[in-house]
Amino acid sequence: MAPWTGLWGGRSGGIGLGGGGDHYRGTPVVVKMENPNWSISEISSPDDDDDDFLVGGGRRRRSKNAKQITWVLLLKAHRAAGCLASLAYAAVALGAAARRRVAAGRTDADAPSAGAGAGESPVLRSRFYSFIRAFLVLAVLLLVVELGAYINGWDDIAASALALPVIGAESLYASWLRLRAAYVAPFVQFLTDACVVLFLIQSADRLIQCLGCFYIHLKRIKPQPNSPPLLPDAEDPDAGYYPMVLVQIPMCNEKEVYQQSIAAVCNLDWPRSNFLVQVLDDSDDPTTQTLIREEVLKWQQNGARIVYRHRVLRDGYKAGNLKSAMSCTYVKDYEFVAIFDADFQPNPDFLKRTVPHFKNNDELGLVQARWSFVNKDENLLTRLQNINLCFHFEVEQQVNGIFLNFFGFNGTAGVWRIKALDDSGGWMERTTVEDMDIAVRAHLRGWKFIFLNDVECQCELPESYEAYRKQQHRWHSGPMQLFRLCLPDIIKCKIAFWKKANLIFLFFLLRKLILPFYSFTLFCIILPMTMFVPEAELPDWVVCYIPALMSLLNILPSPKSFPFIIPYLLFENTMSVTKFNAMISGLFQLGSAYEWVVTKKSGRSSEGDLIALAPKELKHQKTESAPNLDAIAKEQSTPRKDAKKKHNRIYKKELALSLLLLTAAARSLLSKQGIHFYFLLFQGISFLLVGLDLIGEQIE
Repeated sequence: MAPWTGLWGGRSGGIGLGGGGDHYRGTPVVVKMENPNWSISEISSPDDDDDDFLVGGGRRRRSKNAKQITWVLLLKAHRAAGCLASLAYAAVALGAAARRRVAAGRTDADAPSAGAGAGESPVLRSRFYSFIRAFLVLAVLLLVVELGAYINGWDDIAASALALPVIGAESLYASWLRLRAAYVAPFVQFLTDACVVLFLIQSADRLIQCLGCFYIHLKRIKPQPNSPPLLPDAEDPDAGYYPMVLVQIPMCNEKEVYQQSIAAVCNLDWPRSNFLVQVLDDSDDPTTQTLIREEVLKWQQNGARIVYRHRVLRDGYKAGNLKSAMSCTYVKDYEFVAIFDADFQPNPDFLKRTVPHFKNNDELGLVQARWSFVNKDENLLTRLQNINLCFHFEVEQQVNGIFLNFFGFNGTAGVWRIKALDDSGGWMERTTVEDMDIAVRAHLRGWKFIFLNDVECQCELPESYEAYRKQQHRWHSGPMQLFRLCLPDIIKCKIAFWKKANLIFLFFLLRKLILPFYSFTLFCIILPMTMFVPEAELPDWVVCYIPALMSLLNILPSPKSFPFIIPYLLFENTMSVTKFNAMISGLFQLGSAYEWVVTKKSGRSSEGDLIALAPKELKHQKTESAPNLDAIAKEQSTPRKDAKKKHNRIYKKELALSLLLLTAAARSLLSKQGIHFYFLLFQGISFLLVGLDLIGEQIE
């Protein structure tokens, strides 16, 4: 047997077999333990002759010491015990969280506004859940049958079940095999092939967009304004291009964020005489109305041109609010309108970096800035949202803006030419995505858009899964409503054919309908079905390699998020349930799909941020009319006693799908399908964590 000269061998001389008497001595080994109470600094082998043996022509070599092997095994056992302890702790914590959720008895079906989102049809929600539950029961029954066949050795008849008759208890199982191969498998394979084709088309579209983004960065393509840079003196209207700008802040019960948004907008570096701020308050809470009105009054007394508007009837939600504001008589004096949602805080130079693009460019209707997030590292949910939105702005918006001069308006952090709004028909209340609606209609009228990737506007991400779920439901049901409404206008419009094709097939069908459809159908329905119908095959590259590549492309715009690539892939498949449900609800106008739910804000501005946004004279003195910044910061840091208690909930559809995927993972073990098993296992765990509301903000 050849001597061991690997990790533990130490050389003190030559290795030749023909001469020399050099010995291999035991090498000192430093063993580090994870537990600081267990430490071994050095282990040296004894110099006895019991461990020596002859090699070749009498050469003596020393083998690895037995004590060293023992300590290494102990070290590995200690590390394994540490891993098992961590897994056990995680399992106990998960069980405790599940017990608390079950004991609380709060699910996504408790109230119309809970969990699934008020825009979701209760009928559709119950039918969808019933379908998933029935599919789960069927999967469990099939797993029991397959386990029984495996234990009794009936799987041996699978090869001959189609040709040879079987007598006895095995006959039912053989009949099921013949039925499965003749009728079930072709249908499942057809669905599989159809979804794979859609999957490849959508992946190709995403790859082309990434290549376009790479080309933009390689060539350093960037929209340039036609006017020279604005001079630093914004108070002198003759010092540069300073047209009249109307700034609007639509809000509704935004008690957490109204102060910093009003402060940020009032500090825009623009001639005071050339811009007016409209605070469009749709709040139905009298206390919130009073607070916002007082905040506006404080800024008015300190020289800001700002007005407060409140509607008694909240018709049309945000679209109705903006439409009402544009009907004011003084709006005709303004050329542009900048829109900021209540949680957005533009930098002082925002108008200076966006408005100049309109000069000498009469076809330009919209300049859109990208979003940045003050709470992107708050929890796992916000980190995963940051990956998605970074890709949306860096790739989708930028590529469409450069090559097509069209993209969907994001509803905020943008500047519109008022003439373009009027020419497109103004704000309409027909959908819950009024921003996308006005963008499509402006595009059909020939207006061009510019996206500025280097101009950022701070905002915050939903920190709880409940708020994020409601937001995603509205974002995915609204486009389908809009598609039904504007399809005749797109077909009749006198624009280029390729623009019509881009709107219908890429903008709406591929990215708003096909993406949520195949994500849910392929990975949550068809993949488990192929485990119970092995005659229908889903290739490994569909399950693993292509999704991993697409996730890698998605994460490139936010490279710091690379450690979260696996959770991102699993979470996107998990969210496909909500997106698919919303897409169906909007496409077929089921239930109250037109109801607007305001995304819950937490207000992440610190005291330093508020002081930085205050007027200069307020930083050195305080008057009775000045905004009390200390009180603002204290109020944000102190929990409100009268605030409504929040609770984590149980989401039944996600839990049912978790059990379904874990059942399919158990079935895949019998077929020895490694990649499918691991994907189903981790995807099932992902659904379990989301179903127990452990992915976002945790309420004690």
